Amino acid sequence: MSNIYDVIVIGGGHAGAEAAAAAARLGCRTLLVTVGLDAIGRMSCNPAIGGLGKGQIVREIDALGGLMAGITDATGIQFRMLNRGKGPAVWAPRAQADREHYSEALRRCLESTPNLDLVDGIVGAIDAGPSGHHSPSFESTAAKDGGSSRLCVRGVRLEDGRNFRASAIVLTTGTFLRGLMHCGTDQTPGGRIGEQAAEQLSGSLEQLGLRLGRLKTGTPPRVHRDSVDFDRAEAQPGDMPPVPFSFMTDRIDQPQVNCWVTYTNQVTHDVIRANLDRAPLFSGQIQGRGPRYCPSIEDKIVRFADRDRHQVFLEPEGRGSERIYCNGLATSLPKDVQEDMLHSVPGLERARILQYGYAIEYDWVPTDQINATLEAKAVAGLFLAGQINGTSGYEEAAGQGLLAGINAVAKVRGADPLILGRDEAYIGVMIDDLVTRPPVEPYRMFTSRAEYRLQLRSDNADER
Repeated sequence: MSNIYDVIVIGGGHAGAEAAAAAARLGCRTLLVTVGLDAIGRMSCNPAIGGLGKGQIVREIDALGGLMAGITDATGIQFRMLNRGKGPAVWAPRAQADREHYSEALRRCLESTPNLDLVDGIVGAIDAGPSGHHSPSFESTAAKDGGSSRLCVRGVRLEDGRNFRASAIVLTTGTFLRGLMHCGTDQTPGGRIGEQAAEQLSGSLEQLGLRLGRLKTGTPPRVHRDSVDFDRAEAQPGDMPPVPFSFMTDRIDQPQVNCWVTYTNQVTHDVIRANLDRAPLFSGQIQGRGPRYCPSIEDKIVRFADRDRHQVFLEPEGRGSERIYCNGLATSLPKDVQEDMLHSVPGLERARILQYGYAIEYDWVPTDQINATLEAKAVAGLFLAGQINGTSGYEEAAGQGLLAGINAVAKVRGADPLILGRDEAYIGVMIDDLVTRPPVEPYRMFTSRAEYRLQLRSDNADER
């Protein structure tokens, strides 16, 4: 293996996978560097793809040749078309995926992609120097941002000392930049439970002139399937027949499984209120801003004090998995409080927790520092995609990764970049929002963000 590439992608999450596949399939020699090759495409939060606004993005990724839709069709265990009671402009496909099979299928796809090498490692620094040649299509952008004063990427150095060279780098670090996990007063460095954080790379980005901030997200407990009384919850079956995500999938043949819905109650809320002084979110332990549209359960209890119950979706993490994801109970409360909270919910009275919920804080790059191509203004050839740009969600990350990978190739070749307009795609709406209205909290896509949503339907992404 040579250490010289056209494009290097840092991070093997949903953004990194799409970026690496796009660059390699466009003919560039591409390297994907990620922490643990077995964690490629791992679903850190709920094992689901799509939803309102998000399903439209997945269809657009598919229409542009991306991977997410096809992998979802191959590994999905429940498919639903949301918002059928409204107009087709806001219909949105959503699928429950098999968490392990999704990651395995995505890794196999990348391993079999020509022009793409995969390396297990942690990037410690990005090497950049004075600007050299700028391709004509990027000259105007470079001139606006300082022209010849810009640095230009040269490659990366891994924490173990290995070096790789490239003309373009796509940075998709997810929650791994100085990641810090919170569960009660326990604080553990890490990018995801059981996985090492990237501690050195943030300092390298700051040395390159990038300004960093801190954001927060969270995840709920997972419980053992055999300890749940599903008779006390409402069954939620999938659609029959199931509608595929990908325009290239003829039909979904695998059998579907049920999800279930239950609700919190006054006892649940009393348990949480009695322990708010132990909640990192309210004690001052957590400094980063969390997602407004996917709040933790303790945040819901405080913000919506008049509500006497909140939905809890019980979602299998796989067809044969013993783990049930308690969607709606994201929390960083202490473990003993999580036990009492769960056991007050109908159906979960005897639930056995396999993984406690936790919050995670991580570094991001405020997006007034990137262009519509997703290239950093201060560093030519450095592209950013996913949670490092302040977004939340697999779909938002994958859409950015795909565009960043395409534009990294355009940068290497001196070709025109691909910039989608707000009237052309939800991906275009998202990137324009990020660049022109940098978020102060994790960004989430909704149909209401798209003023052209009547024409940006999920069923016409291939035509668009």
